[in-house]
Amino acid sequence: MDLKTATAIRRLRLVSAPEAISFLLLLVCSVLKRTTEFNAVPVMGMVHGVLFVLYVIFWADAWNRAKWSLKTAALYFVLSVLPTGGFFADRKLRRESEDALIASRARQEGVVNA
Repeated sequence: MDLKTATAIRRLRLVSAPEAISFLLLLVCSVLKRTTEFNAVPVMGMVHGVLFVLYVIFWADAWNRAKWSLKTAALYFVLSVLPTGGFFADRKLRRESEDALIASRARQEGVVNA
């Protein structure tokens, strides 16, 4: 993987945890809206919507650059629509990003011909 691929994966990783947190907060706000007078759903809905759109854009970019299989790309997309899936995606993407960065640096230094 080159440096641009590692950067695309890192961008996706950086948005996955906040997207998961916003999803959980939106669920809490939805429950509070139904049980109390507190209504933060419009605000949290917008925040979550923006983060989800960013996740999808970064997911498509990472899929294109990393040349993921359909199975891997589908896994990361499904993780984005599960309430806590973003945390699992973050963990998997962190490992993949670190591996890509190490490979890129090794290639730049001429240690590996990959």
